[in-house]
Parts: sequence; C-alpha cells; structure tokens
Amino acid sequence: MGSVCILIVEGNPHLRSLLGWHLQQVGYGVYQSADIRHAREIFYNRHPTLVILDNELPDGDGLEFCRWLYQQQETLILILSARNTESDIVEGLKSGADDYLKKPFGMQEFLARVESLVRRHRRMTPPASLDYGDLQIDLVQRRVRYQEDAIELTPQEFSLLYVLAQAGGLPMSRPELLRRAWPDAIDNPRTIDTHVLSLRKKIETDPRQPSLIQTVRNVGYRLNTEILNATPFQQPEQPMGKKTLMRQLTPVGAVPLSRG
Repeated sequence: MGSVCILIVEGNPHLRSLLGWHLQQVGYGVYQSADIRHAREIFYNRHPTLVILDNELPDGDGLEFCRWLYQQQETLILILSARNTESDIVEGLKSGADDYLKKPFGMQEFLARVESLVRRHRRMTPPASLDYGDLQIDLVQRRVRYQEDAIELTPQEFSLLYVLAQAGGLPMSRPELLRRAWPDAIDNPRTIDTHVLSLRKKIETDPRQPSLIQTVRNVGYRLNTEILNATPFQQPEQPMGKKTLMRQLTPVGAVPLSRG
C-alpha cells in the first residue's frame, strides 16, 4: 500500500491526527490539511489517490472543493460529514464523492471504506502497456512498436488502436469504437472507417489485404490477436512476412482516452 497516497482534509485536529495514524499503521502514505488552501497545494504537489474530505472546513465549503477535485483527475473522494440526512448524502455524491461516511463512525468501518475505494482505484488504473506478441502499445509515452519498428500514429489513430487492443480480439461496432476511442466526439460512426484506413496504411503489411485490423461484416472491426501471438514454432500456413519468416502473418477469418 506504500504507493497509495491519501490526503486527509479535516478541520478537527484530533480526528485528523487519529485518521492519519490509523491509515499509516496499515501502510498508506498520508498527507494532512486543516483547510482548502493548503489542501490544494498538497493536491498539486502530491497527486493523491484518495482525498478524505470533511464537508465543513474553516475557509470554505467542502462540497465546492469536492466539485473542484472531481474536475481535476481520477482522484477518489470520501466525504466525512456530521450531516446525515438523505438529501445531504445525495448532494455529496452528486458533488463528485465516491463514498459518504456519516460522523460519528467506527474506525474499522472507516478503514474498510478506504480499502474498498483503493481496490476500485486499482481496477480503474490501466496497465502501463499492452503487449500482443510483435505489437507493443506504450500507454504512458503513447508510442507503438510493431515488428520492432516504431509506428508514428496521430492521437486519434493511437486511441483507436488502443481500444481495439483492449477488446482482446473481440469485434467492436463503429458506434462503440467511436464512443470509447473519442468520448467527446460528435462525428458520424462512419468516421471510424477513415481512421481504420489510415491506421492500416501505417501498420499492415498489405493495407489492401489487411490481416491485423480486420473488418467484421455487419459489425465493425477487430484486432487479429491470433497472428500477434504466433510463435516461431507455430507458423501460419500462408506466410505474409514484413521482415523475416519468423514474423509471418496470415488472415484469420472474417476497449484518465480522449480525442487528442
């Protein structure tokens, strides 16, 4: 848990210290603030995984700060509040909180809520790269290598290839590809065809007979992971090598990215 950083923003010094001590005992990295101004500084410098937030702070409205946090990045938010009516809880969750814990609360429940949120964060966090045999997609540097060659892609092409790779070989429709590759786009789903054509020109051995990014009739497109996972001891029957016989390709039958 040492890599998980938690920021406690709590006006009560005794409670703030107590929460921090218990979190440290189970292995979390902890930063503490008594007000919003200092909390912003810590947030910018430390980029916490989770912010534990009192909704009544000496220098401002905790819910306003919650809304601000929600807009910044994929930071989880746990609100601690003495306000415990249903409308208070609903307002807190609508402000961007991932969970809401009513004061007073037991320490075991508090730690369990934190652990649950951290598990959620780990499930949401994408891997640093996606590797399928000869194809490596670096999600940090946003770079692609195929058959040991660096492939220069536009942001749109990179997002499209990433979503296809996430699907693990399953076919995806054009509307789904558009929604997942470029969530803010308002283009017609047929725009996908244009970007697929451009991507094929850069990555396929023969773009006119694509074997890597395949068209699935009446559905959309899929990434042919079967050829990517081929090994020198499992050669395809009809080779289409780009460099050597050890990297042959053959057709096999006929998924916080945002638009850059």
